[in-house]
Amino acid sequence: MDISNIKGIGKQRAAALQNIGIFTVDNMINAFPKYYNDRSKISTLDKLEIGTIQTIKATITEPAKNSTVAGGKVLTKLLVTQNQKKLEIVWFGRSYLQWIFKIGSTHYFTGRIIAKFGTLQMESPEYEEEDAQSLSVGRIVPVYNTPKKISQKMYRKWVKSALDNATLHDKLPKILYEKFNLAALKTAIENIHFPQNEQQLQTARQRLVFEELFFMQLALQNLRGDTAEGVKITDVETLPILQKLPFTITKAQQTVLDDIIHDLQSGFAMNRLIQGDVGSGKTIVAVIAAYLVAKSGYQVAIMAPTEVLAQQHFSYFSQYLSQFSPLLLIGSVKDKKTVYKKIAENATQIIIGTHAIIQKYVSFAKLALVITDEQHRFGVMQRTDLIKKAENPHKMIMTATPIPRTLGLILYGDMNISIINQLPPGRQTIITNCVNSSYRQRLTAFVEKQAQQGQQIYIICPTIEESELELQSVLEYTANLQRQLPNIAVACLHGKMKNSVKEEIMQAFKQNKFSVLVATTVIEVGVDVPNATLIIIENAERFGLAQLHQLRGRVGRGTQQSHCVLVTDNKSETTTQRMKAMKTTTDGFKLSELDLQLRGHGDFFGTQQHGLPKLNIANFYKDIEILKEAQKAASTISQTQLTPQEQSTIQQETSKILQNILTM
Repeated sequence: MDISNIKGIGKQRAAALQNIGIFTVDNMINAFPKYYNDRSKISTLDKLEIGTIQTIKATITEPAKNSTVAGGKVLTKLLVTQNQKKLEIVWFGRSYLQWIFKIGSTHYFTGRIIAKFGTLQMESPEYEEEDAQSLSVGRIVPVYNTPKKISQKMYRKWVKSALDNATLHDKLPKILYEKFNLAALKTAIENIHFPQNEQQLQTARQRLVFEELFFMQLALQNLRGDTAEGVKITDVETLPILQKLPFTITKAQQTVLDDIIHDLQSGFAMNRLIQGDVGSGKTIVAVIAAYLVAKSGYQVAIMAPTEVLAQQHFSYFSQYLSQFSPLLLIGSVKDKKTVYKKIAENATQIIIGTHAIIQKYVSFAKLALVITDEQHRFGVMQRTDLIKKAENPHKMIMTATPIPRTLGLILYGDMNISIINQLPPGRQTIITNCVNSSYRQRLTAFVEKQAQQGQQIYIICPTIEESELELQSVLEYTANLQRQLPNIAVACLHGKMKNSVKEEIMQAFKQNKFSVLVATTVIEVGVDVPNATLIIIENAERFGLAQLHQLRGRVGRGTQQSHCVLVTDNKSETTTQRMKAMKTTTDGFKLSELDLQLRGHGDFFGTQQHGLPKLNIANFYKDIEILKEAQKAASTISQTQLTPQEQSTIQQETSKILQNILTM
């Protein structure tokens, strides 16, 4: 049913609601509150605290009065009394209120308590006449995301009307209700919007979170498929490649390598995520894995998100695996037909490239291992297109994004996760400091000093161009720095540039053709510039901890001491916590767990890029226990006896989510 059928919603209001994605009654019912205000506790006038939001109940004993104050504004003042205690209630610019409050009527008022000229006042409160059916006072009150000029009070009435007129279709099989002690759908929907108490709210939320995560897990299981037979690698002797290395691999790297060797020998297709903090040595583990597969006569494909990173990998893999004739396949490579021919004829066992290696013209002769680097940069379709180039290849995903275990369970439900949780010896800790904008002149001097010493500097800004918000922009910052440091080579890089231009600038910076790179976060993925020793991150409060840590990892890759400077004027408690964590912690996993707690699932490190639909109510951090139950239910539902209608509903819901995932 269209929302315009709800009483009080005309064309103009319907258009405003459509702008936030609410077109139907069903949309409105499933747009859950963003938070709740507990107005079940009614305060007395003798216990009001200045600076707090309070709800009082008062009987009107004298009329409200209007007066004009400085600036021509109309002030409406209502005096209420309770046990000889008095409270002034005031509103600005609402002259009509003079006629609203009738003598003898009882109202609830909810607003902030202030002190003015020694008198307690409640400022611009929400109000509602005493009514057993009230949706705004005397209870836990929902707060929604609403368009401008549509009040919460008005919106709540519409939601109640929508609930009264809705026909709810349950999507969960009945057997799950008893097995997991879930509330009925109608009860859950009513109580998520208008709970009578905290227990009702939590029970409703548990039911709806379970449903959301259950269908997501079914979709992910469908996408990944069952464990399949894979190429069995019998010769897993690593000594020849280890002897080539100018260093000894760490214990953590060896542990992960043991996991990979076990998978390669198993006879089943490997499906493993290699998670390692910045600089932990994931790439050399990938080189050793590629060596084991290539020396058995099979091909290995390594896909990187950018040409610069692909070229970097090509150089690194070629250094140790030259006997397997490594080939680079990126957009700018000439004579691609020759490259295609060598791949098709198995004249090369190591193929490194960008998404160019998944084009239809590329045909592998004996592809057995697919390695994807910084996989969150690829869409689901790009990753699956590469895997489809062979029958059940071993799959290895590398990421420096420190995904917490809780989030990992969602993103990679049935993948094996290996963690390289140790840095190679000799790596210096990056010195991290947090300053406000008053330090900018000193920072410019520091940039100049570092550049004069032959070192390179990153400066990260949150926006490309000037905005109404007080944020540093790439273009403005670059122009200012070029004026202040005319003898220092400064370049800029941002997302609106063509990919070819971005690649060219990044390559030039890597080759030390200029000293300072002012950029947006497009530089955050794995390019290795050992000469970069300073990164300055402006408006640091705009970035999550995981992203700040990733950005910090762009420096500290050489032998010289490196620095990260976080610049922010934001003094909020959350920002203070996050900046302190960055100064005191270099463990990316600890930071990402804290990030998840502070920010919720929201857009944690761009989780939408991981190929997951947006969650409506579930929270990756809070709902880990419900997630485990939902995974258990999803993994066993195929062995459960269901009615034809339940089976059809499950298929429909799973297909919707799959379609959502595959179009990301």
